[in-house]
Amino acid sequence: MPGPAVSLLLLGHGAGGGVDAPDLIAVRDAAVAAGVRVALVTQPYRVAGRRAPAPAGQLDEAWSAVARALHVPGTPLILGGRSSGARVACRTATTLGAAGVLALAFPLHPPGRPEKSRAGELPRDLPTLVINGDRDPFGVPEPAGAVEVRVRPGAVHDLRKDVAGTAAIAAEWLRSHGWARQARNGGSPSGVTQTHA
Repeated sequence: MPGPAVSLLLLGHGAGGGVDAPDLIAVRDAAVAAGVRVALVTQPYRVAGRRAPAPAGQLDEAWSAVARALHVPGTPLILGGRSSGARVACRTATTLGAAGVLALAFPLHPPGRPEKSRAGELPRDLPTLVINGDRDPFGVPEPAGAVEVRVRPGAVHDLRKDVAGTAAIAAEWLRSHGWARQARNGGSPSGVTQTHA
């Protein structure tokens, strides 16, 4: 990647998955090509081989430690992730001084339980992009405040349908806020960091 990074994007995984989820990899690649340094963050419970997530407070604490260790003052910090990782990013964004949040497959509510809304976790005062599938059983949040919502037709919670299109939406959003530059030919993965919380 020529020149210094425009911003730092941290991406966290979903509750039962890893940082190798197709949507995370596609967003990582598109962001790196646009001059963004990207860190894929694996939560401690996954490093230990467990599939069940730790309590929210522990997830937030581990995530925050990684964000503080990697963030260079003066560089915009963008927090993001998919599903549970998107919730962690939303909950910690204000405390960590994030410039924005990228939420992939934000789980608005447990399947079949719309009365258990998690919309309050979305940071309405920070630029936030939510990308969800229109067939996601976890629901799709409504835009509110600084929260933009892009709905992917025919996609479910895994966002595997047209991951390149999802990545392009994320990269354009980063560019629209000045957190990424125009993609260049030959973008390399040199701006990628994989880390464990």
